[in-house]
Amino acid sequence: MVEHKRTGPLDLITWGISRIAMWLPAFIVAIIFFEVVMRYVFGRATMWVNETSLWVAGISYLFAGLYSMQQRSHIRIYILYDLCPRWLRRIFDVISTLCIVVFAVALIWGGYDEAVRKFMTWERFGTKFDPPIPATLKPLILITMALLALQAISNLIFDWNTDQGEKPLVEDLDELLAQVGADHLEARPAGEASDHPDTKQ
Repeated sequence: MVEHKRTGPLDLITWGISRIAMWLPAFIVAIIFFEVVMRYVFGRATMWVNETSLWVAGISYLFAGLYSMQQRSHIRIYILYDLCPRWLRRIFDVISTLCIVVFAVALIWGGYDEAVRKFMTWERFGTKFDPPIPATLKPLILITMALLALQAISNLIFDWNTDQGEKPLVEDLDELLAQVGADHLEARPAGEASDHPDTKQ
């Protein structure tokens, strides 16, 4: 995968977080492998692997969303977006950024008190291992959402005057047919009968 270049000061933070997050799935696989060996080979199952894997997976999921925003790899209907002129794409970008910011602000506003309470009381998971998953993940969700909203604004500022390639509806019919795997089709003159059995009268 070719990474999108850094385009703003916030990208340095996002890249730094992503470089840590990229190792988290490997860590999860390693501890689950350790659990399998301890449980089925030595008969000494651990009590911390399951909760730890959930904990780390939650962190990885949050960081992946932030990295996806910086890379512009979130869900987008490119077939429509790329066909629009730049002024219309700017409108789409502003609307989508506003939606992201409004959602982030609403989530932070609604979850702030609960996140502070969970962190200050160091709320735990309630299992035998009892890790502080609620006390750490809840505040991290809000922090990540704030960074994600700022990243969306940073992307909008950079992309505002960046020509990302306006595509006409059809540039070359032969190229279009080749892209959809129909390059074996040959154009027939108007009125020429087809050899296909279904077309014969």
